[in-house]
Amino acid sequence: QVHLVEYGGGLVQAGGSLRLSCAASGRTFSIYRMGWFRQAPGKERELVAAISWSGGDIDYADSLKGRFTISGDNAKNTVYLQMNSLKAEDTAVYYCEADEALSDRTLYHYWGQGTQVTVSS
Repeated sequence: QVHLVEYGGGLVQAGGSLRLSCAASGRTFSIYRMGWFRQAPGKERELVAAISWSGGDIDYADSLKGRFTISGDNAKNTVYLQMNSLKAEDTAVYYCEADEALSDRTLYHYWGQGTQVTVSS
């Protein structure tokens, strides 16, 4: 089992920045990818960015490239999301996610509780 806790959400003015953090605990040795999704009111949850621990591959939502940066510390089982030049449309609940693969190839997917990011225009 993996437990995820997010930090860093809040209220920010348009054009400002926020940094989110997510720390994993529990069966962290089998995590192979961590990332961020977001869900705005009335919309589906969407990928923001994700990073693979092996090889460091990073995926971003195309619309967020250049403004958002994901980074991670594998040793600390922590992933960060630096959000710059925030816009009102970035307002959403941001969820940390982790993917785990066990030795028997069983895959698990975990979510954090979510942290609210509100951008005022």
